[in-house]
Amino acid sequence: MPADQLALLRHERVDHRFKALPPDAVGLTVGELASERLNLFTGGFTTPVLALSAESLEHNLTLLQTYSERHGLAFAPHGKTSMAPQLFARQLEHGAWGITVAQPHQARVCRAHGIQRIFLANEVVDAAALCWLADELADPDFTFICYVDSVRGVELMDEALTRAGAARPLGVVVELGAGEGARTGARTEAECAAVADAVAAAPSLRLVGVAGYEGEVPAADGTSVRAWLRRMIALAVDFDKAGRFADTEEIVISAGGSAWFDAVADVFAEIPELSRPVLKLLRSGAYVSHDDGHYRHLTPFNRVPEEGALQPAFRLWAQVVSRPSPEQAFINAGKRDAAYDLDLPEAQVVRDGRTGAIRPADGITVSGLSDQHGWLRTTAEAHLEVGDWIGLGLSHPCTAFDKWQLIPLVEADGTVSDYIRTFF
Repeated sequence: MPADQLALLRHERVDHRFKALPPDAVGLTVGELASERLNLFTGGFTTPVLALSAESLEHNLTLLQTYSERHGLAFAPHGKTSMAPQLFARQLEHGAWGITVAQPHQARVCRAHGIQRIFLANEVVDAAALCWLADELADPDFTFICYVDSVRGVELMDEALTRAGAARPLGVVVELGAGEGARTGARTEAECAAVADAVAAAPSLRLVGVAGYEGEVPAADGTSVRAWLRRMIALAVDFDKAGRFADTEEIVISAGGSAWFDAVADVFAEIPELSRPVLKLLRSGAYVSHDDGHYRHLTPFNRVPEEGALQPAFRLWAQVVSRPSPEQAFINAGKRDAAYDLDLPEAQVVRDGRTGAIRPADGITVSGLSDQHGWLRTTAEAHLEVGDWIGLGLSHPCTAFDKWQLIPLVEADGTVSDYIRTFF
């Protein structure tokens, strides 16, 4: 990614748009504020404040890089998780092939920050978005791949790209659906073949592979996920035998969310030799921050501990603002600040409002969230008073990142070394 694109983020002025930043930082650039290396707890930050651990972030980036290399996988981490160009740049520095996105808007954010390889893991039939994409294809160094799963979708894409005068054909992969009742994707091999035939007849498109999302396999387990992945590989083999990949230099076979990438690695190792080199593309995204809930339980590293372990990198700090009874307390963080769609936040530590000492959050449970309040249930062992800070672990990275436009990157001693800009 061009350095000047990231430099522009550091020149942005700090103001009221960015919650939790010190009020007296208004007018500074993000770069100037970062250079002050303020302490998260004593540097004037207001609560609630979301902190991203610098050490855990680096650990997670390195772990997926080495994992992908060890298993012979190319890696296009899903950018929808963070929508943070600074983190995209870090992922590319750690060997990523490119960035995956889910929507044209997300692709535009990537292009605005110089990303040259984008895999859009979704169908695109919006004429305005395709017109924009046609313009981007004028860059001969830009690689873009997206899903197709219907003949009508192919027709709409071809019409829009042709009308926009696309400089070259757009690469597409046929999406194989994960089963009845799953999300997108053609349900049968015959339907996939019909879509591939439609692509072959569309001058503005070029078939480059097959793909899908194993996380949508109904009642997914190791057996059913691997069976579906083998079905996808068989589809690629059949397409190759039929000469459907004659117009591509490499065949893209892509899968892999954050829950089953061990299965993807296992089954992709079985891909036979095809007529062209195969790009085995993994797309996991939640790993970048990991979490203290959903993915803590689902991560494949629980099944293959010898491969390593991800570290939760987020902690949301909120302050006790009310203690109406010995069994109840309220903090000043709620649904506007914390991910809550999969699990409630987890009370992990207390920072004493009088001394600054940090202790385990014994006897403290988050029982609910209002828009701007967190409900705490407390027992006798919870020595908690108004003014104390509560450090919360979060579940589901995607809905943690999207509530914060500028996130402090915090070192282990509390020093804020940088600020991560998001674009949702």
